[in-house]
Amino acid sequence: MIEAAAAPAGSDGLLWAPYLMASGRRISIQARAAHWLAYGAAHAAHVIRAILEGVAFSLRDTFTIFRELGVPVKSIRLGGGGARSYLWQQIQADIYGMPVDLVAAEEGAAYGAALIAGVGAGTWASVDVACETAVRVAKRVEPIAKNVELMNRRYQEYRKLYPALRGIGYKH
Repeated sequence: MIEAAAAPAGSDGLLWAPYLMASGRRISIQARAAHWLAYGAAHAAHVIRAILEGVAFSLRDTFTIFRELGVPVKSIRLGGGGARSYLWQQIQADIYGMPVDLVAAEEGAAYGAALIAGVGAGTWASVDVACETAVRVAKRVEPIAKNVELMNRRYQEYRKLYPALRGIGYKH
């Protein structure tokens, strides 16, 4: 991931389509087979950064769905091993266009399971109360305004990928 820091935001136009598997959606074989768009003489740094940006764009799709359903996203929290990377933190803040908070707990899934167990055992009245009581934010990463503008344009390009790729390529 260190190499990716050498590439600029937007990876100089290189796009990664993270359609390796269905990801809960019906992803056509053609889309799953087409991963790189605008691939030219990119360096390893651009390729790695484009992968990170593609994954974050796919995560942003979730927030887009929430917004379409009228579900507000008030904050975004990151945890776990990948969240230790400053570049990954910044990419996500820039692509989501809002600050991301890093939780103090190192083991997110295990910590969450322990909180749920505490609710089940009666330590806290609800998961919301458990989180309010026990989850601490260690750091906030603010989006970089010029990157947000670029990433909003790139996200619109990214959103066109699947419909464009769905009908091309090898068909059974």
